[in-house]
Amino acid sequence: MSITNRVTRMLGVEKPIVQAPMGWIARSQLASAVSNAGGMGIIETSSGELDAVRIEIEKMRDLTDKPFGVNIAQAFVRDPKIVDFVIDQGVKFVSTSAGNPTKHTADLKAAGLTVFHVVPTLKGAMKAVEAGVDGLIVEGGEGGGFKNPDEVASMVLLPLVRSKVDVPIIAAGGFVDGAGMAAAFALGAEGIQMGTRMVSSLESPVHQNWKDAIVSAAETDTLMLNRRHSPALRVMRTEKTSGLEYSEENVMGTFGSLLDLYFGGDMEASIALTGQVAGRIDAVRPVADILDDIMSEFHDTLSGLADTYLA
Repeated sequence: MSITNRVTRMLGVEKPIVQAPMGWIARSQLASAVSNAGGMGIIETSSGELDAVRIEIEKMRDLTDKPFGVNIAQAFVRDPKIVDFVIDQGVKFVSTSAGNPTKHTADLKAAGLTVFHVVPTLKGAMKAVEAGVDGLIVEGGEGGGFKNPDEVASMVLLPLVRSKVDVPIIAAGGFVDGAGMAAAFALGAEGIQMGTRMVSSLESPVHQNWKDAIVSAAETDTLMLNRRHSPALRVMRTEKTSGLEYSEENVMGTFGSLLDLYFGGDMEASIALTGQVAGRIDAVRPVADILDDIMSEFHDTLSGLADTYLA
């Protein structure tokens, strides 16, 4: 099943489902699976390893003939030539995040790219629209990873932003299935972005221990760190992160060995950025199956609501 709306037309995809740009994780193995399944695979830059990212984009050309995009995580990529780097990759879609939308939007759009900016607040959304973005990724505080210390849930943030702007919105934070996507559309979105669901997918490159931790997690098994600083982080609850939960110090220097967690499977070696939706994931599944089921459930949900309430 496919959908035609502003997001699918702008991104050139069949399904308005975007894979979040997780550092080191959002590379060709995962992104190509998403693109081949009809969604929008994204290659990350937040790792800062631009030489490796360039190789991953080259791999994408061999792994898929479908559209894919690149994310510019401004707080983590300080290379002054990052815009030229992205333009040179020949992609048509870029998401920008963790920074000021006025910094790169004009240059990216002048090169013909479609630009969506990630926003955690209404103020951020208005600033991005004023900067000329084509659309927004509106990210609620349920999502994993780097967050505004004053997080706002998707149920509040999404309709608030929609009430003030006309550009297309991709909803992020707390999405895992078709019913959730239908809810997002009811609140004004035209697509969803998923991170934790993608981290736990079969094609995700992370160690099985992290996938298993997501599958076995309760809805209360994430927590927020760094609330007194910026960025805050939503992470998997472990012995390490529980010990940092109420720290007033900036935890950004306490990450430890990130790659030992991601790819070595040592869940105490670092901090596993994970969303609350981990509590709703009960299996490691192929990306194509995940996206197909989301689309099927999305349509079934809308039909069921219509049959029940519009009869």
